[in-house]
Amino acid sequence: MSHPRPDEFKPPPECPVFEPSWEEFADPFAFINKIRPIAEKTGICKVRPPPEWQPPFACDVDRLHFTPRIQRLNELEAQTRVKLNFLDQIAKFWELQGCTLKIPHVERKILDLYQLNKLVADEGGFDIVCKDRRWTKIAMTMGFAPGKAVGSHLRSHYERVLYPYNLFQSGANLLEQELAAKLMSFGAAPEQEKFVQNHSLPESDDDKEYKPHDLVQRQNTQVQPSDACTPSRRAKRMKTESGCGKSEGSAGGEVSENRPNLRRRMGSFVAKPEPVKEIPIQIKQEPVESKELQPEPEKTKPRHKKNTPPAPVSVVDLYVCLVCGSGSDEDRLLLCDGCDDSYHTFCLIPPLNDVPKGDWRCPKCLAQECSKPQEAFGFEQARRDYSLKSFGEMADSFKSDYFNMPVHMVPTELVEKEFWRLVGTIEEDVTVEYGADIASKEFGSGFPIRGGRFKVAPSDEKYLNCGWNLNNMAMMDPSVLTHVTADICGMTLPWLYVGMCFSSFCWHIEDHWSYSINYLHWGEPKTWYGAPGFAAEQLEAVMKKLAPELFESQPDLLHQLVTIMNPNTLMAHGVPIYRTNQCAGEFVITFPRAYHSGFNQGFNFAEAVNFCTVDWMPLGRQCVDHYRLLHRYCVFSHDEMICNMAAKADKLDVVLASAVHKDMVLMLNEERDLRDQIRKMGVVQCELFQYDLLQDDERQCVKCRTTCYLSALTCPCRPGEQVCLHHANHLCSCLISNYTLKYRFTLDDLYPMMNAVKQRAEPYDDWASRVTEVLEAKLDKKRNLCVFRSLIDTSDKNHFPDNDLLRHLKLVTQDADRCSSVAQQLLNGKRQTRYRIAGGKSQNQLTVEEMRSFVRQLYNLPCSLTQAPLLKELLNRIEDFQQHSEKVLSDDVSADLVGEIQSLLDESSEFDICLPEVPQLRERLELARWLAAVRQAEDSANSPRGLSLDGMRRLIDRGVGLSPHPSTERAMARLQELLTLSEQWEDKAQTLLRARSPESVTSLSDTLKEIEAVPTYLPNCLLLRDSVNRATEWLNEADALQVGGRVPVLDTLSDMVLRGRAIPVQLDPLERLEALVSEVQAWKESAAKTFLSKNSSFTLLEVLCPRCEVGNSLKRKVKKTKGDAVPCGKKRTGRLDSLSDVEKALSDSKDSASAMATLAEVRLKELESVATLRAANESKLLPSADCSALKVCVCQKAPMGAMRQCELCRGAFHAVCMGGPADTHNAEPWLCQSCHCSSRPPLDKILPLLASLQRIRVRLPEGDALRYMIERTVSWQRRAREVMACYELSPKSQEHRDSSPPQKHWGADSSAKSQDWSRCSQEQSVFYKEQPCIPLQGLSAELEELMVEGLLLQVSLPETEQLYTLLLNGPPVQRSPQHTIAAQHSPQHTPYQSQEHTSPHRERDAVTSAEKKAKRRIEREELGLEVQVRERGMSKRKKQRMSKEKRRERKAASVSASPSYLSDLSPSDDSEEDMILCPAESCLQPAGDEVYWVQCDCCNQWFHMVCVGVSAKMAAEEDYMCVTCSARDLGQHRK
Repeated sequence: MSHPRPDEFKPPPECPVFEPSWEEFADPFAFINKIRPIAEKTGICKVRPPPEWQPPFACDVDRLHFTPRIQRLNELEAQTRVKLNFLDQIAKFWELQGCTLKIPHVERKILDLYQLNKLVADEGGFDIVCKDRRWTKIAMTMGFAPGKAVGSHLRSHYERVLYPYNLFQSGANLLEQELAAKLMSFGAAPEQEKFVQNHSLPESDDDKEYKPHDLVQRQNTQVQPSDACTPSRRAKRMKTESGCGKSEGSAGGEVSENRPNLRRRMGSFVAKPEPVKEIPIQIKQEPVESKELQPEPEKTKPRHKKNTPPAPVSVVDLYVCLVCGSGSDEDRLLLCDGCDDSYHTFCLIPPLNDVPKGDWRCPKCLAQECSKPQEAFGFEQARRDYSLKSFGEMADSFKSDYFNMPVHMVPTELVEKEFWRLVGTIEEDVTVEYGADIASKEFGSGFPIRGGRFKVAPSDEKYLNCGWNLNNMAMMDPSVLTHVTADICGMTLPWLYVGMCFSSFCWHIEDHWSYSINYLHWGEPKTWYGAPGFAAEQLEAVMKKLAPELFESQPDLLHQLVTIMNPNTLMAHGVPIYRTNQCAGEFVITFPRAYHSGFNQGFNFAEAVNFCTVDWMPLGRQCVDHYRLLHRYCVFSHDEMICNMAAKADKLDVVLASAVHKDMVLMLNEERDLRDQIRKMGVVQCELFQYDLLQDDERQCVKCRTTCYLSALTCPCRPGEQVCLHHANHLCSCLISNYTLKYRFTLDDLYPMMNAVKQRAEPYDDWASRVTEVLEAKLDKKRNLCVFRSLIDTSDKNHFPDNDLLRHLKLVTQDADRCSSVAQQLLNGKRQTRYRIAGGKSQNQLTVEEMRSFVRQLYNLPCSLTQAPLLKELLNRIEDFQQHSEKVLSDDVSADLVGEIQSLLDESSEFDICLPEVPQLRERLELARWLAAVRQAEDSANSPRGLSLDGMRRLIDRGVGLSPHPSTERAMARLQELLTLSEQWEDKAQTLLRARSPESVTSLSDTLKEIEAVPTYLPNCLLLRDSVNRATEWLNEADALQVGGRVPVLDTLSDMVLRGRAIPVQLDPLERLEALVSEVQAWKESAAKTFLSKNSSFTLLEVLCPRCEVGNSLKRKVKKTKGDAVPCGKKRTGRLDSLSDVEKALSDSKDSASAMATLAEVRLKELESVATLRAANESKLLPSADCSALKVCVCQKAPMGAMRQCELCRGAFHAVCMGGPADTHNAEPWLCQSCHCSSRPPLDKILPLLASLQRIRVRLPEGDALRYMIERTVSWQRRAREVMACYELSPKSQEHRDSSPPQKHWGADSSAKSQDWSRCSQEQSVFYKEQPCIPLQGLSAELEELMVEGLLLQVSLPETEQLYTLLLNGPPVQRSPQHTIAAQHSPQHTPYQSQEHTSPHRERDAVTSAEKKAKRRIEREELGLEVQVRERGMSKRKKQRMSKEKRRERKAASVSASPSYLSDLSPSDDSEEDMILCPAESCLQPAGDEVYWVQCDCCNQWFHMVCVGVSAKMAAEEDYMCVTCSARDLGQHRK
């Protein structure tokens, strides 16, 4: 964006713009009175009517013809016109000297000769400036850059162009002849050479010829050249000058030798030689630019003497020099073309080097010609008459050609800047035309009027009587101009204005300082500038100061509407100026005595009229007095208007009557004093005269041009002339006694008129006097606000019209109400504001100075407010707070000031005032808090988590945001130094922690000793210290592993290796421990390859360790109640219910002995679980069972087709599900997938694993399990051999078994019913068995246990196959009678649960001491559990069944009588639903703390004792069979 030039126009601020509603727009005078307090401050305002208000354009366009005014823009501006007048004088001076003025250029711009001449004069003149060498100063003042020798150029131009003119102005060239002769007697002294004047001005290529702006040239008047002699030319010229004054040049381009410098004055001109009466010019031609003024070299006339006819020689006829009196040197003797006087060239001051070419005037004629008074400046009328259409075409063509774009696309800002540039330059002459002051009475108004030629449509008739119709506004009742009898064109009748681009209206105020309203009907905007009425005298003073030459010749210049001045210039001198752009359809209102000017942006049509309201009347009388001083005529008689209103006093409203009464009082007092003064002067003749019958111009005072009405003085010697009583001495030279006083009213006539008006205004005056008294009351005489409200109510009751006093009273009351409200809110601390910012403080709070001003305002109000003293007290508290704050702020900041500063801030929160100390206190509080935080951080540096790096950084960050202070800077330096040191140690510690090659413990310990001196919390350093401590502990543990020959556990070693790897310290034993762990892992892999089959789902420990969980659905048969649950967070000590428990127990064992004991305990659990599982699976496959309800195999479906039975778990499986045909000739027992969990390597492959583990000397659960398995295997081998040695296989039986067909069904027929093991053989099984299986009937517990334990071993042994073969075809035969007897006395086959059924000898041989300990511990735990269930379960659960122990006791009593005991271990016992529901047909659903149950010994269902009629004693001593089972059993017996 380009920056504006220094001299570029800067638009003033905008004036107010009002947009009234329809209600406000209905009454124009009421609306103007409403906006007057605002608008009169700017002098002008703009009013936008409602959008629907669009009056039709009613002007008769076809009849409208006008002759516009010609405006040359650079002549409008006052300062520019002064420069042009000065240049005209210079040009005229040099023209009379026979030379042409050319303005020089300096630094590529035209030299401002006027400014140069003024600056030299202000510095003391040419001689002093040269003597003191002030030309450089003058050059800089004129805006030239220093250092370019511009001063010497200015001196040269001044000496060449301006210095001769100044000598002429000072009269130095008109010396007395004696003095001149005396000067000439000295000869041509060297010092006089500087005054030698050349006959023509030296010229430069850059100089621009100046063309004078005189009137004759504008009219293109020319004088015909003649070849006659000089006297004849002179005579002809004199003849021309005595005529009409037109001097025209020849057609050949020669310029007149006589070009009088005349200026246009108010449409007239004056001829050159003698002052004659002005001749008005009716028609003027277009101005034609004059030719260049150059003297004719071939017409140089002889200068030495006159060309006269021969005559007798005499002294009188001789031409002698009037200075020296000598006629010698005739070739140097000049003859004046004006008076024929003779002068030597060297006698002139300054002297001339040569005879000038062209006309030459002597100093006397030059002084006479240049001293003629200037005529008043005025606009010329154009030569042609325009219609509205032709003027518009001309205007649009001019604007589009000037800006080279369509007229509607030229920005208003561009036009405005260009206008003020053109009016301020002397280099460019732009001429425009303005159709101003066109009478609407002749061509019709733009608004429709009644009786006009414009036919108004019915929809537009509302505009005929509209108050905003300018034809109605001036003569409406609220306007006092309605009492002016005559029609005043332009004031009471609208004037029309047709403008074009740049056409302007100059600075002026309206006639009689009245209001004016201007409406732009259509066209491009009109730009306005205005100054308020109070600045009128200031504006006049500034213009007189800046252009005094214009006001000296024309004191009422500003009333002629011909002078403009740049608003920026006025604003620079303190005059308030406002602007606006008036668009089509908008009003602009100017207020009394408001100067305004402006210009048109383009072709437009406007209409304006004046109006006066009641508030104008005092100004109207003041304006008449002002006109009297300026000798300016009045447009109407103010006294006549007042008398007309007084004559109709009864019809005036009270406000107007009051104003008329006040004006009449002034008028009568002045008239009485003047008449008394005239009477004392000697005037005795009086005459009643009706001045209102005369035209205004026939009754003007001949001195001050005031319109006379009440009285005037006349004299018989000057008929038709009169003077006002103020100028009684200016009528004529006759005696005063000859004068006659003509009066319109006697004083006795005027007083009744005044009294009538007074009587009409009396109610209002009384009210006004009371209002005035209340408003002007002082101090304790002030009234309460209620009095003001009562006065307003009185005005409303009496229906007083709106007036200034009432508006002032309402305004004061409103101000008092607002002040009271604000004061109360300030006192409450809850002042309502637009919005509030953080902290609850208002964004627009009052400052303390505003608070003082507000308190002063409260005391300056005309009324008294109760809040004023309270607010004064609040102000005193605020001032005390400020003093205390200043004291705190002046002290040095420290951490101890936090409380005091906080208390001050708390106190400030009570004041709803913007206190400048509060932000400073907040800053000081932040500083103090920061210093306190620093102190606290430094004090806590010795604590475990003291001053941290982040804490220091936060403190430093907070400190950076604080305002600078020495205390904070010192603390900041300490923190920064400590932070730098801490960061260095922290980085070093981090480097040590992340080093690839860790340091030793000793090296790191030395580093930590140095870090201890840093009083900060360093996380990395603490980590380093922790690492050193952990490394020390780790090394101690590593050393402890080797003490006493202990064998470490693998988990301990692995944990130490993991912990050692996580410690960033060099640990020497770590590598050795890692190698040891690697060996153990390699051993585990080797063992896994030995035992585990490919893709096995079992772990090595599962295979090696005895199983504590056997089967998928096996559960402990212990009934648990809600109270039996293990509390959360507690752990059952010694429980080995899962593999993880076993693994943990093995890992926690201190030595191998404890590990072996743990595994022995697990073995017992394994045997018990297997026995339970085998019994449960066997019970499912009894012939009496419901086949459709059985769920067998991994598919959990009913038995069907070929089946297989696992020798270990005795579970039934579908052959199809197991896959592949069974090998019936295979000597190995068939095991299911769950029981066959390893590859069962031979013992010789297992022993090397144990030997290699013993060499590693590391304990691990797998190793202990392997050792126990080997011990168990060896023990089982021994037992198996002993057992098999007790039985004998005879050859017959062997052959019989070999020749017998393969066993196809479970439970074959037996003819020996006397044997116990075959008692159920009568019931045949219908399931097809694909492979042979060891029959359990008649099989001793010892053999079954031995076989089961052999199958549980994960080792391939020949004894297993031998025993399987032995038992496959039935119970074996014992060798000796001892074994037979033992067999006969052995109990029937039952599922074994412990070793208590074996003989003491077997127990001693087969059970180790570890197993004995384990068995005793299990018995104790089960006993404790059963007791706990019995004690807690039966009392806390409503539907609690009998304990398992009672069932065992009952079943033990009936086990020999019922084969259904096997079904007692079915999984249904654990079903929660069976535990809750009683299957009795009519269950009583008993409730209470103790509910007793009984179990059917056949179907194992539980019943309420009360529901089946069984007592507790019967249930304990006898077997119970439910009704269903009893009926079924009875039916079978009958069959």
